[in-house]
Amino acid sequence: MTLDPKACYAAHLGRDARFDGVFFTAVKTTGIYCRPVCPARTPAASSCQFFPTASAAEAAGFRPCLRCRPELAPGRTSSSFAEALMDRIQQRATEGIRLGDLEADLGVSSRQLRRILWAEYGVTPLQVIQTRRLLLAKQWLHDTAMPVNRIALASGFRSLRAFNTAFVRHYRIAPHACRKQNSAEVSSGSVTLHLSYREPFAWHALLAYFRGRLIPGVEEIMGNEYRRTLAIGHSSGWLRINPSTRPSSLAVEISAELVPVLGRVQSLVRQVFDLDARPDVIAAHLGRDPLLAPILAAHPGLRIAGAWDPFELAIRAVLGQQITVKAATTLSARLANKIGQPMVTPFPNLNRLAITASSLNSLAIEPLQALGITRTRGETLRHLAELALRGGFRFSVGETHDQVTSKLIAIPGIGPWTANYIALRALRFPDSFPAADLGLRKAVGRETIATTRDTLARAEAWRPWRSYAAIALWQSLT
Repeated sequence: MTLDPKACYAAHLGRDARFDGVFFTAVKTTGIYCRPVCPARTPAASSCQFFPTASAAEAAGFRPCLRCRPELAPGRTSSSFAEALMDRIQQRATEGIRLGDLEADLGVSSRQLRRILWAEYGVTPLQVIQTRRLLLAKQWLHDTAMPVNRIALASGFRSLRAFNTAFVRHYRIAPHACRKQNSAEVSSGSVTLHLSYREPFAWHALLAYFRGRLIPGVEEIMGNEYRRTLAIGHSSGWLRINPSTRPSSLAVEISAELVPVLGRVQSLVRQVFDLDARPDVIAAHLGRDPLLAPILAAHPGLRIAGAWDPFELAIRAVLGQQITVKAATTLSARLANKIGQPMVTPFPNLNRLAITASSLNSLAIEPLQALGITRTRGETLRHLAELALRGGFRFSVGETHDQVTSKLIAIPGIGPWTANYIALRALRFPDSFPAADLGLRKAVGRETIATTRDTLARAEAWRPWRSYAAIALWQSLT
């Protein structure tokens, strides 16, 4: 990835938050690398070197700044195969996996992966994994009261000794030195993280979208706060999310039971709330259209409402076929109440986990019909459960949008609308567009309902951000 040093220096000189996380500035005289928004005095241009990723800066021998804390920088929405590979590796870095374990998930061999990352970023996959683990550990040392041994394991290291050795070697300070610089936050055994994003952020519009599609018992919104239960592997607990007192950040409180999978939870929150979006780039492109411009102006920083699990969203999408959003929510609540595993949380309205593929697969069609779900949709739900149990919802990085939607459409009862909706929200394709959606056709047609063909034609100018255009059009209907 080629960076323009003059443009990067200008962005750093101006503390331009739009480029926070897009590149990192390393200072040759100090051996430190910073975010573009670092409040420290800007060094001379001749002393600066610019890197596209934190792992590239660390591979070159630079250490993270203790003032601007590069581990807090927002990421980037993947717009290339190399970026998608980097993103997936970082998501799985805390699992303690080996490089060979990633081949099926990434869709490339270890040898190909090394070649791609070296050519694009000048780093190896192991350097990406190591940097991700260390930066997450550094963040948790600063911001939580978690014991160091739990941080070591949660960040993906196999032992406290291995963690201490790597931390001192890379950062030239002991882990406990980070803890002295900030007061730790802890409440009833839970952990609070502050996850940054790029301004603007249409938080209330995002909450409104979630509010209409919540699974009662599993999720709730109270005032300005989103809450839900969550199960990852053998860990299950709860979390709640609201705007942080820190600038451009969300505060995420996570129950102690989810600490063993804290890295995965943090990645999921970033995905579900679309924290790595570039609202300036998206608005500059979509704002040229007279249909979208006033919507974007009224709701700056619209985000895609993501999904915690592709299977969970697929079930919700099928239940919503050809009925109102409110009716689909009612069916979701009945199904979750029927087969969702009960659990206890500090919040009375959060009392069960989302349904699993195994629990749905064990349910016959007749009990589904008793909940008000038609036989046809019940059969589709069973097909989805069988697919999930076979690993069919684990798509590799190399699979394109068309390949993914084609696989989904091959499932009986899944059409183009449902497949594109799943690709948009659960799989985070930025250019997915369910053109057959009645709401989108209404918004495009204004006075009349546009045809699916005309809606698709109008959307061509919105590539490669048609998913965000869809979110804007749905927002205009409310």
